[in-house]
Amino acid sequence: MPILILADHDNHTLSEATARLLTAAGRLGDAIDILVAGQGVAPVAEAAARLAGARSVLVADGEALAHFIAEPVADILVQLADRYDAILAAANSSGKDVLPRVAARLDVMQLSDVVAIKGADVFSRPIYAGNAIETVRSRDGKKIVTVRTSSFEAASTLETSAPIETLAFDAGPVRTRFVRLDASPSDRPDLSSARIIVSGGRALGSKQAFETTIVPLADKLNAAIGASRAAVDSGYVPNDWQVGQTGKIVAPDLYIACGISGAIQHVAGMKDSKVIVAINSDAEAPIFAVADYGLVADIFEAVPELTGKL
Repeated sequence: MPILILADHDNHTLSEATARLLTAAGRLGDAIDILVAGQGVAPVAEAAARLAGARSVLVADGEALAHFIAEPVADILVQLADRYDAILAAANSSGKDVLPRVAARLDVMQLSDVVAIKGADVFSRPIYAGNAIETVRSRDGKKIVTVRTSSFEAASTLETSAPIETLAFDAGPVRTRFVRLDASPSDRPDLSSARIIVSGGRALGSKQAFETTIVPLADKLNAAIGASRAAVDSGYVPNDWQVGQTGKIVAPDLYIACGISGAIQHVAGMKDSKVIVAINSDAEAPIFAVADYGLVADIFEAVPELTGKL
C-alpha cells in the first residue's frame, strides 16, 4: 500500500510529530513518501529524508506555501492522491485544517484522531472525551487519516538519506490571505512533543503564583509547561499552554499535575502519559484515579520543596 504523509514543520525545523507519523504509517505498509510543503524548506526535506522508513521525500516549495495556508496544501495533496492508497497527517491544527478539505474533494470519509492502526482498513480513535475507544473499518478506496502522534513512538534517524524529489505544482486560487503570526517565543521544549511536562491548575490562584511555583520546577526538569483550562481561563498562562480535550493532547514520559482536580476534559488530554504524578490538597480529587503517584499536600509547600531537592 503506497502511503503519503504530510510533514509537520515551521519551514526551518522538522517536528518530531513527523517521525511519529512515519511509525503510524508503517502499520499500513512500507512504501511511505513524505510531502514537505513550504517555502525554503531544503533543511526540512533533508531531515525528513533521514527518517527510517521513508521511501522518498517530495518537496513542494513556493511562496504560496510559505505560511502553510490550507487551500494550496490541500490542492497539492489532491493532485498527488492518485499515487497513494492512504494520506496521513498529524492531528494538530495544521492537519485538522488541511485533511478535511482533501477528504471532501476526494469524496471519502476522514478517519480522525487515530490512536491505533490494526490493519489496512481498521482504525481506533477515542470518543466521549477519551472515555471509550471506537474501532472503525473504512471501505473507502483511499484512507484520509489524522493521527494522534503522541500514541506512536518516533521513527529513528539514519545516516543515509532517501531520495528527494522536487515537485512542479499548481497551487490553484487561494482565497485566504496571511495577515500575521502572533507567536510566544520560548526556549522550552514544545508542549506537544515534550518528554516532561509540569502543569498547573486553578488552585495556584494567580499568574504570579503560577510563575513562582510551577516555572522553577519546570526549569529544573527542562520541562514544558502546561495548564488546565481553568488556569488558562483565569488568565494565569497563555492559551497555547492548555492541555486537554479543547487544548493540546500530550503523552510525555512524565506528567506532573500540580493543583489540578482532574476534570474529564483535562484528563482526556494527558491520560496517555507514561508516568503521571499528581499533587493536590484534596484527597478525593479525580486526578488521583489516573495518577501513578499521588501526593496529598499543599502545592505551595510540596512543589517548592520538590524543586529544592532536584
